[in-house]
Parts: sequence; C-alpha cells; structure tokens
Amino acid sequence: MHRLHPFPEIRSMLRRLLLAIATGIAAALAVWLFRQTLLFLENAVLGSADGSLVAAADALPVWRRILTPAIGGLLAGLVLWLWQRHSRQHPHGPDDYMEAIESGDGQLDTQRSLVKSGASLIVVSTGSAIGREGAMILLASLAASKLCRYLTPQKEWKLWLACGAAAGMASAYHAPLAGSLFIAEVLFGTLMLASLGPVVIAAVSAQLVTQLLSEGKTTLYQVIPLSAPTPYQYLEMALLGVFMGCWGALLLRLMCASRKGFQKITPLPVRLMAGGVIVGCLSAFTPMVWGNGYSVVQAFLSQPPLFGFIGLILLCKLLAVLASSCSGAPGGVFTPTLFIGVATGLCAGRLWGMLYGVNIEGVLCFGLTGMAALLAATTHAPIMAALMVCEMTGEYSLLPALLLASVIASVLSRWLWPDSIYRKAQYG
Repeated sequence: MHRLHPFPEIRSMLRRLLLAIATGIAAALAVWLFRQTLLFLENAVLGSADGSLVAAADALPVWRRILTPAIGGLLAGLVLWLWQRHSRQHPHGPDDYMEAIESGDGQLDTQRSLVKSGASLIVVSTGSAIGREGAMILLASLAASKLCRYLTPQKEWKLWLACGAAAGMASAYHAPLAGSLFIAEVLFGTLMLASLGPVVIAAVSAQLVTQLLSEGKTTLYQVIPLSAPTPYQYLEMALLGVFMGCWGALLLRLMCASRKGFQKITPLPVRLMAGGVIVGCLSAFTPMVWGNGYSVVQAFLSQPPLFGFIGLILLCKLLAVLASSCSGAPGGVFTPTLFIGVATGLCAGRLWGMLYGVNIEGVLCFGLTGMAALLAATTHAPIMAALMVCEMTGEYSLLPALLLASVIASVLSRWLWPDSIYRKAQYG
C-alpha cells in the first residue's frame, strides 16, 4: 500500500517517542518556572498573592494604577534597548520559534530569547494588557531547542522546536490537541504528516506534567455544562461566524495602524512607556484592563454581565491591548484575543436575547462561539481554534457548531485581510 509519507523504522520511532516525552516534560517545567517567577514578581510589586492582576489593580490607589504600567513599560524598554545596543555588533539568531522553523535551522538565540522573556516578565507583572503565554511558549521552545541540539541530528531540529512550541501551548492553555493542531495549521507545509506524532506526544506529555504541577486542574476555564446546539442555534452560530470574520479582519487592520503609529515614537523605552501610560489611564477607569484578561473571562463565563457593561469593558480592553501589543511590549496576544472574542460573543448574545429571547446557556454559547471564531479569524487556523475552546472549557458538545463558525470566520477574514496575526507582513 502506498503511503503519503514513509514512517521511520521501529528503533527510530522509539527514539522519537522518548525524545517527545522528554521535550514535553522540559517544556512544561519551563512554563511552570516562568509562571512561578511571575507570581513572585506580582506579589513583590503589587502584593498579589493569588496572581489576579485585576484584583491587585482594584486594591491600588488610582495614581499607582496609572504609574505602574508606565514604569513597567519604561523598564522593559530599557532592557530591550540596552540589549540591542550591546549586541549590535554581534551576529544573532531568531528569538521567534516560527521564524526559526520557517526560515532558520530550528535553533533559537538563547540570550535574545532570555532577554525578551525577562522583559515580558516586567511588563506582565506591572499590569500590561499583554499575554504572558507568549513568553511561556518561547521558553518552552527554547528548552526544546537546547535539548535537541545535543541529542538529535540537525535535520530534525525544526521538528523538535515545533514539539517544544506545541508542548508550551499545551502547558499554558491545558490544550494538547489544539497545541498540536496549531503547529500543523499555522505552519502547514513545513511539517510532514508523519512528524505530527512526536508533536502530539510532546504536547500530551507537557499537559500531564502541567496537570500534576497544578494539582489536578484539567481545564483552563470553568463553565456550566451546555447542551448540544439545536439546528436553530447552528444558524445563530454561523451568523456570528460571519460577523467575527469581519471583526477579525478589522482587528488586524487596527493592530497594523496602531503599530505604525507607535513606531513614530522613539526611542524604544519611551515607546513602551507610552503604551503603559495608556493602559494606566484606562485602568483608572476600570482595573479590568490589566493583565491578559484570564480572570475577567472566567468571571464573564461564570455569570455573563449585561450588554452595556460588557461593551464598555470590551472597548477599554481593546484600547489597552492595542496600546500594549503595538507599542512593542514583549508578550503574546493570544489570550487577549480570547478575551476580545468572548466579550464580543457575549455582547452579541445579550443583544440577540433582547430581540428574540435567549437564556443564560444561549448567551454562553454565543460567548464561546465568539472566542473560537475570532481566534480562527486572526490566526487563520479554524480547526485549532474550535478544538482549543473545547479543551479550555470542556464543552465538547459544541465542537461541530464551533467548527462551522470558525471555518466561516477564518475564510472571510482571510479574504478581507490575507495575513494572520502571526505574519509580520501585516504590520508593514
């Protein structure tokens, strides 16, 4: 029987299995170490013992809410600026795992990656509206990069770097299958089908270690059990997918325009401080703009607020995310995108409920659809987006409808704005 891709012989398969497990464990430990360091810094800077930046911001006086993100942005900018001056005359490799996989040799620059992660620690622990998970995945990829450099031939380095990235995503989001599909979809054509096995094993291994370290927590978000969608709800979710596709393309345009605007501010420390000032001023109005939005998303999914409140928080958080990410603050936009998606979906659910009558379960269904569809619209990875929402919430009964909405959103967004959030060409 003809195979699309020849599988390696049994000894090589066993070696890959063991290396995938080792990669998953190393990635999970790297993510855990970053998370513990972040909790220590947040407690030292803000007195936040439980890791909730929103609660910490709420307890601060207004002047500290304004100054803390600004000072954090300034310090992180100084770290990056000084490093750039120091390393200007020295050759260096990539500090982005996608670049290392697509155009590099599968190895990350250790010093650059650590400096970038350190700067991310500073801005995240001081309230920047940026995702901590970006640095987590970078460190997981770096751990895999260092491991494979000594244990594997150079031709396999890209594969093991991809395993590290997938394992990092599995650890950060408790979503091993979505982490694997993220690598397969976003880097489609770079990895062969037979290479997906080690990626999945690494991601699952990382998830198991993370589950042990987090005392048995299995899902990232806790949501009441939802019933399988009715045929009418499929139509509602598909229509929401159309809206989210347009909204995703617009969001990418806003990020492009915002980044071009911030690039006019020099030097780098002043640029990051400007982003921090905007976040600080917004937090004077509501502390919910601090952080990556995880705790607010959990609160919204536990008890969806009314339309006006969600819309107001959504607007403030959107401005904070644009200010943080587009000013150059090191960190991810994955979790902030989840926040924007679920808030938009809940707004749509509340509005739809005012017109046609929708119960709490229906509103939550809108919220989770918005989360998956906007993630698909901005990453152009619809299968990963739908599966990730199911893994993060445990709501697998929604998977077919989420796939429908995500595919619609992804196709429409790609038509309106060809580049995804991971393609730097969009920023000009």
